[in-house]
Parts: sequence; structure tokens; C-alpha cells
Amino acid sequence: MKTASENLFHIDSNRLKDRLTEISAFGKNPERGISRLGFSEADASARAWILAKMRDAGLEVWVDAAANIHGRRPGKEPDLPVILFGSHIDSVPEGGIFDGTLGSLGALEVLTTLGAENRQTRHPLEMVIWADEEGVHFGQGLFGSRAATAGPNRGELDLTGDDGLSLSEWLERYGQRPRDIDRAVIDPRDVAAYFELHIEQGPYLYRGEVPIGIVEGIVGIYRFEATIDGFANHAGTTPMRERRDAMVSAAKLTQAVREEVMAKPGRQVGNVGTLRAFPGAPNVVPGKVKLPIELRDVNELVVTDVLERIRERAKAIGETDGTRITIEPFASERPAQTDTGLQDHIDRVAGGLGLNTLKLPSGAGHDAQNVARHGIPTAMIFVRSKDGVSHNPAEWTDWDDCARGVEVLYRAVVELDAR
Repeated sequence: MKTASENLFHIDSNRLKDRLTEISAFGKNPERGISRLGFSEADASARAWILAKMRDAGLEVWVDAAANIHGRRPGKEPDLPVILFGSHIDSVPEGGIFDGTLGSLGALEVLTTLGAENRQTRHPLEMVIWADEEGVHFGQGLFGSRAATAGPNRGELDLTGDDGLSLSEWLERYGQRPRDIDRAVIDPRDVAAYFELHIEQGPYLYRGEVPIGIVEGIVGIYRFEATIDGFANHAGTTPMRERRDAMVSAAKLTQAVREEVMAKPGRQVGNVGTLRAFPGAPNVVPGKVKLPIELRDVNELVVTDVLERIRERAKAIGETDGTRITIEPFASERPAQTDTGLQDHIDRVAGGLGLNTLKLPSGAGHDAQNVARHGIPTAMIFVRSKDGVSHNPAEWTDWDDCARGVEVLYRAVVELDAR
């Protein structure tokens, strides 16, 4: 049952629900979930759909050199810096319909509502849809926001996906010129604040029955590639005790990652998501295995400590198995803290709606961390994920929770503008 305050919502919850449902058709799998990878045909179709909706809302719309989509509504005082808010619409393979997309369509709903109310703001207001946040296609997430703040990583535009196309070629398909990528960089002096609405993707709000989360900090994400070199030999004729089996060492290293991440208390996490064995035949002892190691925490020193202990374990495994293990950095996104003043601002806004809040760190990476490190005051609003499930077809956030989150975003933007 809605509270009296919730009956005074400005945003149109039915329109929000309809749009979230409509965009979920892009990349929808016949079997399960949404596969709308950044820089793909499904992503391009979804982008065309939302660009049309943004133009229908009367926004000034453009796409920057990094393929980030912008939509601006002018303010009464055009010399004031913009209030920026948004998220992303790309997904992981077989993902859910809310991750990122809620924040993007929530931003559009805020601007659509202001237009319908014929309400003027002092500041220009701008929504942004960051390109390729998930980074599945090329292995490096947060591309659009990184290009708009620090610039792309060295060699990133030359990365090639499974489709044989480079990131540069996909930018060209999206109508951009990769050589102009520097033009995507935002001057932090032009932005008063950045808000990002997102589903939590974790269990804390859901278990605590708290409708609104206020993010205190966003984890750093550190990815390394481990290479295990053994010796390839015939699997039928090589005695078991004489094998230098890279796969066995890889299995031990995978277990070691889990054990060292859990060895000390804290919210640090680690993951090994894939194994690539060479030469990759059932009758050949693997001579080489490559695997990614991903470590996350809001404190870089915690990650450094965990990695050092993993390296020590890797050395011992190699000595026991007759293999050699090297671990090299592949990609990283440093942690970021959100603005404490904006945290308190969101808390006041939610309180005005009679909504309880919880301050918590984000265990997932977000474009907001790039924005925050760029010197722009940044805040994130979380809403509940049922059972803490995300990046999964079962990902679900109740429609009422979606509406509450967007209403908090609306009021946070409008009240900050007035202040």
C-alpha cells in the first residue's frame, strides 16, 4: 500500500513501467533474459528507440564522440553548470531488464515529467546514457564514462571483439569518428552534480526491507590475467605422476583465489570467470591455461594485500606441479567515494517521502565512479533487487520500488536546482 506521500508522486509510474517493458524487447532471448551487449545490433536498436523518445520529450539531443547519448533541457540561467543524471542501457549476456536501464529511463522520466509540468529550472538539466558500461564485448567496462572523464585506455580503441570488429569500427558504425574521441571529455566545471539511479544488485536493501539505498562508495575493480605454463603431452601415454598439467594448476589457483579473498574479514570479493586451455583437446594434457582473476573492494590496499597472497600461493602451486604461473594486470577501475553532501541531500528527499534509507557501499562498478574521480560531486540512489539477484534473467525490482527510486531522483534534482 502506498503512503500518503507516495500518492503525491510527480513522475508517471505507468509510463515508466511501459517504457521499461518496451525497451526489454531489444536483445530479448527466446529462452531467457536480455543479451544487449554494448556495441551490438541489439544495442544499436535500443539506442535508436531511446533517442526517439528523448526527442519526443523535447530535449536537445546529441551523441558525443564516445557514443554517449545526451539529452538536455535548458534552464532559466544558462550560465549555471548542468545537473547531470543517467546510467546505461547495455546488458551482460542473459541479463535482466532493470540493471542500468532503470536509471536511464528514470532520467528520461524526470525530464519528461518536468516538460509535462511546464516547470522551469534554474540550471540546465541533462540526462546521459553511457556507452558500453558492462564492457562484455571488449573486456573493459565503463567505456563511455571513462572516455568522457579520463579518456580511453591505451590501445582500447584497437581491441577486437568476437565479431572481428574493433571498438573503433563500432564507433564508426554508431556514427562517430574515433580520432575525435578527446572531444567527449567533460569539463568538470560545467557540471554541478551527477546522480545515478540503479538497482542495488545485492541483498542488503531487500533483506533489510529498506526501499532506498544511498551509496557511500563504489568498489575498485581490478582484473588480472593468469597464465599457467605446463607441458602438453599425450593424455593416454603420459604417466600421471610425470605430468606438468596446466589445468590442474589452474584448478588449484582458482581455489586459492577464493581462499585468500575470504581469509580476512571484510566485503572484498574475487572471481575466476573463465578458463581457456591450450591446445584444448580431450586427449592432450593441457600445456597452457589462461584465466582472469577479478578482485574488488572499496580500499585499494585490501586488493593489494589479497593479490600478494594469491601470488605467493601461485608460486607454491607451480613448484609443486612443475608449472610456471604468471599474473599480470589487465584492466582496472579505481574505487571512488560519493559526495557526502549529496548523500545527506538524498536522505532528506527520501525522508520527505516517508521512505527509509540505508547507506552502503556498492559492490558493483558503475559509471558514477569515473564521474566522481573526475572532480564532479556524485551521488548514487539504489533500489531493491529481489533476493539480491542481478546479471541474471531472474533479476527483479518491484514496479513500486522503481517508481519510488525515480521519484527520489526527480526530487533530488529539482530541490538541488532550487538550492
